[in-house]
Amino acid sequence: MEDEKITFEKWDPADDIETKEDVIAMLEVALEEKDPNFLLSVIGDIARSKGMSQLSKELNLNRKGLYKSFSRGGNPSFLTVTKVLDSLGYGISVYQKKAS
Repeated sequence: MEDEKITFEKWDPADDIETKEDVIAMLEVALEEKDPNFLLSVIGDIARSKGMSQLSKELNLNRKGLYKSFSRGGNPSFLTVTKVLDSLGYGISVYQKKAS
């Protein structure tokens, strides 16, 4: 038997975001994790799936800065987060939890 070399390609979640349902599911999972960094990373994935260059033009923001803001360890302002979500056609809502 020959030694077979196994190679892996780096997976980019942005490549698999195709529908509105994909976006909603990803945001819901990210919110359930209660990890702000994970949520920002997911928003960045969604933004990249739609085209970060076009998004930066629409929002009049620096493309590199936008990438950095939503990268692991990035720290975008709340205004930037809401602008990006709004530009992508999504928003944030608040609801009251049921008492347990």
